Order: sequence, then structure tokens, then C-alpha cells
Amino acid sequence: MTNKILITGASSGFGKLTTLALLEKGHSVVSSMRGPDNKNKSVADELTAAGAKIVEIDVTDETSVNAGVAKAGELTGELDVVINNAGVGVMGIQETFTIEDWKKVFDINLFGVQRVNRAILPHFREQGSGLLVHISSVLGRTVVPFLGPYNASKWALEALAENYRVELGSFGIDVALIEPGAFPTGFLDSLIQPSDNSRDASLGDLLNAPKATLEGFEGAMTANPEQDPQIVAEAIVNLIATPAGSRKFRTTVDMMGWGAAIDPYNKQHMELTESIYANFGMSDMLKLAA
Repeated sequence: MTNKILITGASSGFGKLTTLALLEKGHSVVSSMRGPDNKNKSVADELTAAGAKIVEIDVTDETSVNAGVAKAGELTGELDVVINNAGVGVMGIQETFTIEDWKKVFDINLFGVQRVNRAILPHFREQGSGLLVHISSVLGRTVVPFLGPYNASKWALEALAENYRVELGSFGIDVALIEPGAFPTGFLDSLIQPSDNSRDASLGDLLNAPKATLEGFEGAMTANPEQDPQIVAEAIVNLIATPAGSRKFRTTVDMMGWGAAIDPYNKQHMELTESIYANFGMSDMLKLAA
């Protein structure tokens, strides 16, 4: 079965790979990005040549999101799936990120998702079906130092998705999370750095730790060729191909052992969630969203 799909943040990394993988399966794909006519023109042209339709969406701008989602619907006739992929990472000592730094991260990684979801959900409810896919991270379930604002934004994204899973279940709308580990996608090349360096002198040797951590990430990925970002794209394709109502809520994707470690925690977490719902007499809602 082919689907009509909108994916955000398609100019690189998982977004670009997923666009191409979906096109290969015969899906109709609208790929969104910032600056398709200038800064990202080359990749927009590449994806267009592969069969994608391109719309401009800046997920930090509600007007841009609403216009882009509406345009995607016009280009496809309707939308069946929205993949919230746009995101940004960070690297630095948490204390030295200012409130404005935190706002930048959350504006993309969390508020951007909410803007996109609000734009598409009336359409999904009207047609009585749809799939929201949220690209999270294994760091939405655990923490690595020096990624503080990113960790927090992905933990918040997990909560947002869990709430939508329950609230949208009765409308025939599926909600899912993809939790990748660290992959060599170029994501590490555009990390937000802390704006406040006034405390550097007082931090001593800790100041060098973020760089060492980043080098460790890069080394671990280089040493494990199986950590291919293409497997994330394939996981998304497989999720979409799964029949509505039977899709797994959380899918970890990792070849370095992180995903295997996270899976039992995810299972335990969902069991606890079901118990809490039972205690509050809300089990029927959870069943509707299962």
C-alpha cells in the first residue's frame, strides 16, 4: 500500500535518506526543509529528481508550518503520514547554555513538532486515519553528559508522543516514536554551542570534556560500520508499512548495543503506564490507543 507522506527536516541525514527510501517503495513524499531555493537548493533538486515534492517549512515559524502543511496536502490530495524529523543537537557544559540557547533547542525539537501536529491533526481526524511519526533518540530515554538541552528536549518529545498516543487513539490516528542511537549523518557538524563563556575559567579541566565526548562519539561510530544511518530510514519505512492499529509505539534503532539496553526499559515503562491507567480507571483509553 502506498501512502502520501510529509517529512520535515529532509535536507540531510535521516530526513534525506528516509525520503529516498520511501520513494523507492512507491510512496508519494513531500519533503520539507528551510531554504529549498537557496541554501538547500542542491538537495532540493536532488530529491525532486528522485520523485519527491518539495515545500519550504521552518518548524520554528507557525505561519511557515501551517502554509507548508497545507501546500503538502494540495500537492498530494491528502496526507496519510507525517514524520517529525527536523531536529538539532548540542554540545557543551549544561550550566553554560543560556535560557536563549535552551529556547532555540526546544523551539525546533519540541515546539516545532507541536506546530506540525496541530497543523495536520484536524485533517487526520476528518479522514478518520493518519500516522504521526516522531524521530526521538535513545537519549530521550537516558542521558549523556554535555548534551543537556538536547537530552531534555527529547525526553519532552517522548512525553508529548505518549500523550498523543492516548488522546488520538479513538480517532483512528496512530502515533509512534523512532529512537535512533548515534549515527554518522552530519548531525554532529551543526551542534548548538553554549553562548556563555564567562564561567569557563572556573570550570577547570571539565571545560575540555565536551570535546572529548564528541570525539568519543565519532570514534565509536567510525569503529562500527554496521552503525549505518540507512537502517533508521528502513525502520521508518517498515513502521509505515505495518497495518494501522498494529504499529509498535517505540522502535529503537541502534547497532552499538544502546537500543538493546533501552528496549527492556521501554517494556517496563509501558507496563507501568498501563498500571497507572488501570488505577485511574482509564484502561479503555489506553486500549483505544494501543
